[in-house]
Amino acid sequence: KMTQQMRDLQLAQARKPPGPSSPNAAKRLYRNLSGKFRVNYTSFDEGSLVGRGEKEKLRKSYLFQSNAALFEAVELQDLDRVQELLKHYSPEELDLNTPNSEGLLPLDIAIMTNNAPIARALLQAGAKESPHFVSLESRSLHLSTLVREAEQRVNELMAQVVNEAPNADCSEKEKQLKAWEWRFRLYKRMKAGFDHARVPDAPSSVHLSVASSSSLQVTFWEPLSVNSAVVTKYKVEWSCSPTFSPLLGEAVIDKLKDLHFTIQGLVSGTACHVRVSAYNMKGWGPPQASTPPFAIPSNWREYDGRAPRRRGQAEALDHLLAQVKTVHQHCICHEPCKNQPQSRKHSVSKSLKHLFHPGSKFLKTLKRGLYLTAIFYKDDNILVTHEDQIPVVEIDDTYSCLLMQDFLWFTKVSCMWDEILWLRQCVTVSQSSCSCILQTRFKMLLAISQMQGLLGIQDLGQVFFEPIKDKQGNILIVTLKEVKTNQTFESVRWVPICKLQTSRKSVSSPEEPTALDTLLISVQDKLAYHQRSSHALSPGLYLGYLKLCSAVDQIRVLVPERLPNILCHAKIRSNPNISREEWEWLQKMASVEEPVPTEPEADTSQNPLFQELQVAIKELMTLVNIPLQEAKDFRLYSQEVLDFGDQVSFLLLLPPSDDVCTAPGQNNPYTPRSGFLTLPLQIFELGEER
Repeated sequence: KMTQQMRDLQLAQARKPPGPSSPNAAKRLYRNLSGKFRVNYTSFDEGSLVGRGEKEKLRKSYLFQSNAALFEAVELQDLDRVQELLKHYSPEELDLNTPNSEGLLPLDIAIMTNNAPIARALLQAGAKESPHFVSLESRSLHLSTLVREAEQRVNELMAQVVNEAPNADCSEKEKQLKAWEWRFRLYKRMKAGFDHARVPDAPSSVHLSVASSSSLQVTFWEPLSVNSAVVTKYKVEWSCSPTFSPLLGEAVIDKLKDLHFTIQGLVSGTACHVRVSAYNMKGWGPPQASTPPFAIPSNWREYDGRAPRRRGQAEALDHLLAQVKTVHQHCICHEPCKNQPQSRKHSVSKSLKHLFHPGSKFLKTLKRGLYLTAIFYKDDNILVTHEDQIPVVEIDDTYSCLLMQDFLWFTKVSCMWDEILWLRQCVTVSQSSCSCILQTRFKMLLAISQMQGLLGIQDLGQVFFEPIKDKQGNILIVTLKEVKTNQTFESVRWVPICKLQTSRKSVSSPEEPTALDTLLISVQDKLAYHQRSSHALSPGLYLGYLKLCSAVDQIRVLVPERLPNILCHAKIRSNPNISREEWEWLQKMASVEEPVPTEPEADTSQNPLFQELQVAIKELMTLVNIPLQEAKDFRLYSQEVLDFGDQVSFLLLLPPSDDVCTAPGQNNPYTPRSGFLTLPLQIFELGEER
């Protein structure tokens, strides 16, 4: 008999206790796990005096209790306890998919008592149904056996309690009777839940989209009916025929955290039909055909056979750099370059004690010139010198006006922190021309080397998009780097940012703060900028808005403060791929110079991309404060889709040609206060590459 086979199997494994538990016992067990248990469990890694074998024995005992507590919480339909256990223990520690002595798994109990919230929580944690129930008949027979045996046990204990005189044994029998009565009611509820259940309805919706030239993306939603049992898995089927005969393939989805599936390995240009059906303990329900009913794997590049823009670019740049290094081999020496003496002669007045002070080479004050500062931060702490100063070194004490071209050159150098020594040697050879620009840039390289040497680290991080200037003639170039590990540095230490800001005594007036004071005042804003500029977009297709502003010596691009490494944008959809059919439609729009779609039209109402673009355009116009009627004069860039890896792509929305770039003196409503920044175009390009 199936029930006997399951019990024999469980006795052989010796996994679970044979006796039932009462609700009160479950509460006591859970309290034990919630309090004392966790403290003892964490002590394993804290070096106790208990032997290794004893530790392992205790660990197994605690994990055994956590498994029992999960069963009790599911049986009591206590969602909070179930979620707490799933949060603090892994599926392996909970033995989530190991049957108990009755041959049941936690998920079996949840779905047969029709507790959908607990069942969904277990499914998302990776729970499975018992593999022993190979058919509906076997499950029904097993439940009937559990009900019958529990009823027999209740009758036996009731007779013993009635016939025996009151004593200690009788009191224990009464406790057992209550526990078995509770379990008898549980089994009857599970049996009734199974008997009244029916197969699930079809998924409420199935959406089909083209993911690439060889794959399709299937997204589906749960059945709408709430009367059937909990759905535990789905089946995706695909075929070249609308009758699904023969099938090209099928896949069973039992990880239900995200209801989507990508069909791989399809033939480009061949139509594929898709349908999805749901499963519960009563079997598979009817299939739901996708919308649209079929799709053709393709990519927009197939329209004209265009190769990816960035194919081979990284390799080509590496090859070019290697060639440049080969040409300059004669200037590479094994001796480290000696720093050129600074024009301001400090060394004469330094005593031996000052020379050996650990912070002697970091500057405390600025005296009109160009300087470099490196901000390293971790959580709410910042790296400072032993004098509680942010690390600052001098670049040039005769340089009072930083040219934008020099600053942009410095930002490019920040992509090659490990190559500073080689760059210094090459620039040294080139100094024979006595170029002022080359001399300034060589001093920049010297300052970088000095900062790297004092801190004991090569990577100084990302350059802030604009230097800090004051009225005293000081210019401060700022680099930012977040430290995520317990990294050690030389000559510096960690202090809380708030402590540094409150303890520093300003040497300037509030009306004319020095560059260092301005840095301290704005350090939180700079750290926030750095963190936001490293955020990545979630996978999908986006609509970007390209707006430029020109100045005397640079062009700046409009970006949102919340994500300054990306253009102002709105998400079109989660699928980043543009199919060949969609690209053909976009080309048709561009060829007849149709306005940007802001209102629905009858002949395109069935085009999903058209509808998605309408929503995205309205969202984007609201974001940049442009009236929607003005968007009719905007254009979609139809030369290419901008692909950023395999997961993110952009369509560009362009203003009228006369408004793409705002000239100096024209009104520009986009200021940082309105949630936007204008970054130098070269800085934006570097941020996008990062």
